[in-house]
Amino acid sequence: MPGPLVSQELGSFLRAHRERLQPSDVGLSATERRRTPGLRREEVASLSGVGLAWYTWLEQGRVTASRQVLEAVARALRLDPAGLRHAMRLAGHHEPVGLADEACADELAASVQPVLDAWPATPAVLVDRHFDLLGWNAPWSALWGAPDVLPADRRNLLWIMAADRRLRRVLPDWQPLAMNVFQYFRAQAGLSRADTRTEEVYRRLDEDAPELSHWWGCHSVAELTARRVTVDPVGGPGPIRLTLSSFRPVDDPSALVLLFTPLAEEDRRRLADLTQHPLRAVGPCDADRQAG
Repeated sequence: MPGPLVSQELGSFLRAHRERLQPSDVGLSATERRRTPGLRREEVASLSGVGLAWYTWLEQGRVTASRQVLEAVARALRLDPAGLRHAMRLAGHHEPVGLADEACADELAASVQPVLDAWPATPAVLVDRHFDLLGWNAPWSALWGAPDVLPADRRNLLWIMAADRRLRRVLPDWQPLAMNVFQYFRAQAGLSRADTRTEEVYRRLDEDAPELSHWWGCHSVAELTARRVTVDPVGGPGPIRLTLSSFRPVDDPSALVLLFTPLAEEDRRRLADLTQHPLRAVGPCDADRQAG
């Protein structure tokens, strides 16, 4: 629960946006002269479906709002996605849902794909808040396998890290990285733990990696930390040392881009050779065996 100062900051934020709006902005007619700029509190309360007294207390920092109510207030105040995120954080809530539908996911993937392709020597992937893969580049496919041959419900970073037999063969020390990815996933899932896709990811993990079932019952969380990993593709040009890093696209801060940057010139050369001459055209697992 946010403290008094944070609650007051939320109230000030909402009040500032209320005072910027004109009745015509929200479909109301201004039939009389107003003493103060913007909308009245009773108008915002009515548009939000909440009581006037409660909304007044919200602006005064005397009450806290649920996610659902705050979303209604945000709609009434015409907050943009950045404003909604800020309000949610001030109210002590987890990041609001980023990708609202498949069209938004496609739009984000289209905008980020040129960025991924701009790293011809660095495996890179774009994942959404569920860690579903939205885009990847040629080095990623060469190193980990082409994700598009996987069934759509298993085209997920957490599933690949935990249940992918091919990844385990090329990444001998796979468990620390897989555990870190899972701990970060748990932390990011937060209040969305019970949503449909998150539950489906856990169900697939139960089916395909039952030996790791103790992971799913674990409550530990962690940040996704930068680390070095060594990949040794079977029949490839030799071990490739990489450094993991990540950043968030500005268009959707709930999404994530992961980069595996070659550590030295020899690693870049070996990765370039692997990208130009892929070992075999398969996805990041033995798909028939795993999905069956």
